[in-house]
Amino acid sequence: MHMNEFLPEGLRGAGSYTLERLRRARADGEVLEARAVFCDEHHALHVDLGCCPGVIAREEGAAGIRTGLTRDIAILSRVGKTVSFLVTEVFDDHAVLSRAAAQEAALDHLLGQHRPGDVIPAVVTNPTGFGAFCDVGCGVPALIGLENICVARIRHAGERFSRGQRICAAIRTLDPSQRRVTLTHKELLGTWQENAERFRAGQTVCGVVRGVRDYGVFVELTPNLSGLAEADQSLRPGDGVSVFIKSILPEKLKIKLSVIQKLDAAPPAEPLSHFITEGHLGVWQYGNNCYAKDMTIF
Repeated sequence: MHMNEFLPEGLRGAGSYTLERLRRARADGEVLEARAVFCDEHHALHVDLGCCPGVIAREEGAAGIRTGLTRDIAILSRVGKTVSFLVTEVFDDHAVLSRAAAQEAALDHLLGQHRPGDVIPAVVTNPTGFGAFCDVGCGVPALIGLENICVARIRHAGERFSRGQRICAAIRTLDPSQRRVTLTHKELLGTWQENAERFRAGQTVCGVVRGVRDYGVFVELTPNLSGLAEADQSLRPGDGVSVFIKSILPEKLKIKLSVIQKLDAAPPAEPLSHFITEGHLGVWQYGNNCYAKDMTIF
């Protein structure tokens, strides 16, 4: 199968199929995608295939349902959304499908054909206080830990991501024994230098407070770039502010700021700028050689 066979759900697009097309997909073991119309009282998903209805039995609704490792919410939450599946049987009036089989095939592909550092497409499914769960292929979940989302300190993944958001991510770990994948994201958002090039001393820009300390306030200018302003105990993490850029010190990886005023609301989030969108990461270093502790080796 081609790697694009295992895209996150929704990226391929829901299809309308003929019976002949379904039979060919069954013979070839091809992953298809269509919209789940409803879930019945037995928690079977009913899918609109165009030519006929498709049925995904509860135990085929998600990998892990059979063993109890996955809760039924993984099935119920797909109603009204596209789902990936393999075709098991095709009859004149309906087709039998398996989403779990598509997920197992996608996970086999990830574990067997990829390595840590590979950049892959992902879709955010659940931002939490400890990280963001993402779909990395046919609904297979993988976690980006909070500390791996961006360089700026955030308290919740929802401060950076929203459900259904399409992102790029790099594989952080592959665990064949646990059949588990973890991801990282901050390396794709650029180094200190790449982000600092957007700004000049003397500019006044918007930012978000990410940390308040006795010695100053950390203000995020981009997801991978923060500066330090004077102490102000009236500010709180998450506050939007306008700041004057006093100086940019590349040799120290520092930006000195002065808060002009607190804004009525945090500035609207800019679309994430991924400096890397494909390929493989070997070594990534956020700053210069004096900051080797920021180096990630895949």
